Amino acid sequence: MEPVVLSLGGSVLIRDDGDTAYLRKLAKILIGLSSSYKLYVVTGGGRIARYYIGAGRDLGADESFLDELGIEVTRLNARLLITALGDRAYHVPPSNYDEALQAGKTHSIVVMGGVSPGITTDAVAALLAERVKAKRLVNATSVDGAYSADPKKDPGATRISKMTHEDLIALVGSTPAGAGPSVVFDSVGAKVLERSKITLAIVEGRDLANLRDAMEGRAFKGTIVV
Repeated sequence: MEPVVLSLGGSVLIRDDGDTAYLRKLAKILIGLSSSYKLYVVTGGGRIARYYIGAGRDLGADESFLDELGIEVTRLNARLLITALGDRAYHVPPSNYDEALQAGKTHSIVVMGGVSPGITTDAVAALLAERVKAKRLVNATSVDGAYSADPKKDPGATRISKMTHEDLIALVGSTPAGAGPSVVFDSVGAKVLERSKITLAIVEGRDLANLRDAMEGRAFKGTIVV
């Protein structure tokens, strides 16, 4: 089956306490898609990771340790999604790309979190897409595409419906230093996608019908990077 990679933002996956209805709906869509595609999902840490990272920073932890804290949260998020997916998903989050490849041989859905300090889950998803030879990576985030500026800070920011990989690299620039950056897509990941010519779809992850369209390679609302 054709492999498709989903980078699922932690702030999309876990928005509020006790928000399991979204998890159930997302799992239903992923299970349905897994009949036609081999799915690899990489979960981010979101606000919970940022809380731990912020608290650890206040307590004097170094950035490498803070990265490890964030990775632990991404793997907890992965386990939560695995629980919602049931037997269709591999039962534990792989800790590296080789494990993910092996898990994909026995299960139609593989869910993992972060891998190592200094690399975001967007970059993990891009490197995983490269390893499994996926042609398409979908980035489910808290905004409905890439914008000319941060739409949460600049009311004049406009959504970009289509761009090249080079445009994306220029837009994201260098990812902010330190653990827990919040950008539309990681700069390292953007360069990985460019070198392997992997199409990137950026969508608002709570719009599940639109997310499904993007994962199937159909027309969608958001940003496509080719």
